[in-house]
Amino acid sequence: MRIAIIDTSAGRAAVISDGLREAGLDDLVLVDTTRPLVAQIEAATPDVVLINLENPSRDLLEDFFAMSRALARPIAMFVDQSDAEATGAAIDAGVSAYVVDGLSKQRIKPVIELAVRRFQAFSRLQRELDDAKTALAERAVIDKAKAILMKRRQIDEPEAYALLRGQAMRTNRRISEIAEAIVTSEALMGDME
Repeated sequence: MRIAIIDTSAGRAAVISDGLREAGLDDLVLVDTTRPLVAQIEAATPDVVLINLENPSRDLLEDFFAMSRALARPIAMFVDQSDAEATGAAIDAGVSAYVVDGLSKQRIKPVIELAVRRFQAFSRLQRELDDAKTALAERAVIDKAKAILMKRRQIDEPEAYALLRGQAMRTNRRISEIAEAIVTSEALMGDME
């Protein structure tokens, strides 16, 4: 597992690196905080991003949260101090593990593992949500197409669906694609009338 380490202190970054190496994780990339972070992380292609901030200002936290939104990777963030607002902002930004006043060598690996698992669970839920939204949108288009067919051909709903299904099978396309074509065609014909 490749881990990108972001820390404004070289000393703390060394402690983190030592802890990770002791835990058997030695594919590490130290990110230079004086250069653009996102570009460095994208070039390093890490599996996990570990951020350690001693006493982050609100602006610095916002910068890191904006960066975490742009990355599609698990992020574990260690901070020495926090408040409810910062914790909420971290969660909203997609930080997978947000640990306050808890950086120690022994805790780094378990926190990273937790961040990876939470990220994977969140990603799975996001995919399921996207699939459900797509299915609902397709269902709405199919219902519109059925209504158009029912009106134009004076048939009932099962017959309209059978027409859609039959055309989809004959043309080796999805029913939603056929339905979309019917809805688009109806909209064009309506514009011409």
